[in-house]
Amino acid sequence: MIDFNNGSVFKLTACDPGELVPQVAPFLIQGEQVIFGFRSVRDFVVFTNKRLMAVNVQGLTGSKTDFTTLPYNKIQAFSVETAGSFDRDTELDLWFSGLGQIRLEFKRNVDIRQLSQMIANYVL
Repeated sequence: MIDFNNGSVFKLTACDPGELVPQVAPFLIQGEQVIFGFRSVRDFVVFTNKRLMAVNVQGLTGSKTDFTTLPYNKIQAFSVETAGSFDRDTELDLWFSGLGQIRLEFKRNVDIRQLSQMIANYVL
């Protein structure tokens, strides 16, 4: 489960969303498609056309996995921080109704503007 009291949840790099589909496919609803995929060492986040899904692989063997769904219709506000000259990382802050705030930190080479536009299309 995402810890909403923790300032940062994941430090992510972009990956091919297709490589994550087999792991989340059992949880997708009819017509739902994975649009973006981001990965840390073992954990990952996917953005679909319906929701954000954070996947936390637990334990030494990785056999236990937590799938947290955060629907776009619960987002009250979001903020994007673009990369600078020295700080190449970007950040996405999301405030969810009744849940709190999460921060996703992305390593360099993530098009945060494209991600922001996709979220805006579903939220606004």
